[in-house]
Formats: sequence, C-alpha cells, structure tokens
Amino acid sequence: MKALVLTLLIGLIATPALGQTRYVSDQLEISLRSGTSTQHRIIRMLPSGTPLEVLEVDAESGYSRVRAPSGTEGWVLSRMLMDVPSARDRLARAEKELAELKAAEQERLANLDNLKNEKGSLEGKLSALLEENSRLKQELAEIRRTASSSLAIAEENKELKNRMLQMEREQQRLAQENEALSDRTKRDWFMVGAGVIIVGIILGLILPRIRVKKRSSWDSL
Repeated sequence: MKALVLTLLIGLIATPALGQTRYVSDQLEISLRSGTSTQHRIIRMLPSGTPLEVLEVDAESGYSRVRAPSGTEGWVLSRMLMDVPSARDRLARAEKELAELKAAEQERLANLDNLKNEKGSLEGKLSALLEENSRLKQELAEIRRTASSSLAIAEENKELKNRMLQMEREQQRLAQENEALSDRTKRDWFMVGAGVIIVGIILGLILPRIRVKKRSSWDSL
C-alpha cells in the first residue's frame, strides 16, 4: 500500500499540467502513435517545433497523449517534448526581430540625413539674409550721405528701416529653426546609438544560447 501511494505521488510530481502547450524537440521528426508503445500504429510524423496540447500523461509508459494544431490526437514520447519552442524557431524569431531593428535604424539614419540637408539649406538662407542685411545697411548709409532732400531721406529711411526690420525678423526665425534642427539631429543620433546597443544586446544574449543548445544536441547524439 505504501509503495502504491509513493508511486502515485511521484507520478503527480513528474506529470506536467494537462492542457499546457509543449513543443516537439529539436529532432527532425517524432512519431505520433495510436498508443503508448512502439508497437502501436504511427498516425503521422511531427516536425520539430510543432506546438502540441498535452491531454494526458502516462508516467509508466513514458508517453503523453497530445493534440496537434490540426486537431489530430495521439501519443508521443514525453521526453521528446519541450516547454519552449525549438532553437531553430527561436533563431528565426530573433533574426526577424534583428531585421526589424536594422530596418528601423536605417530609417532613422535616412531621417537624420534629411535633417542634415534641411539644416544646410536653412544655414545657406540665413547666410544670404545676413549678406542682404549688410547690403541694405550700406545702402541706407549711402542714401543718407547723398540725399539732398530731407523729406526724401526720411521716406527712404523709413522704407529701408521697414525692410531691415523684416529681414531681422526673418533672420531670427531662421536662427530658431536652425537651433531646433540641431536639437533634433542630436536626438536622432542618440536614438541610432540606442538602436545599435539594443541590437548588440540581443545578439549577445541569443547567439551564445543557440551555440550552447546546438552543442548540447550534438553531445546527446
């Protein structure tokens, strides 16, 4: 009686929770059979990475009754099931995420180039405005020296002052836009650097595990 109770307790401890999803191990294929031994008929072959719903576990035979995504039910060796997807599937997912990160990084770099070009254009306009402002000041000084009529001088002076005021306002606006573009450029460089660091971290975490998993698989052979 004690031996029976001990066997039941061991079975409960070793049995995974029913209804949970398990994955076919990194072997190429495993057999889905109609019963709990190699004498039973093979229903179909399950490739590595196939998600299976565990319906029942027979600890004595070492088989688990599972349901495939297609709805087919049968028995497979419990030791052939894993709690996580296969290393091949995890590698494919990691490569996809890496490709997405690279695409996002390229987009940030393209935006950064556009901002640089826009900044250069604004700097050129600002330089042209400064030159025009200097020329207008020289014209104003020349008019003051050569004008013979005080009224004409006053009118021309007023007109030039208005033009200078407009130019100075435009100059201030371009200077503010140039400063804003500089801030955006620094921020985008920071984001690019952060993206590169994230890519490096992901590779640093995933590649060693994949190598260890592959080495372990070869050792088990």
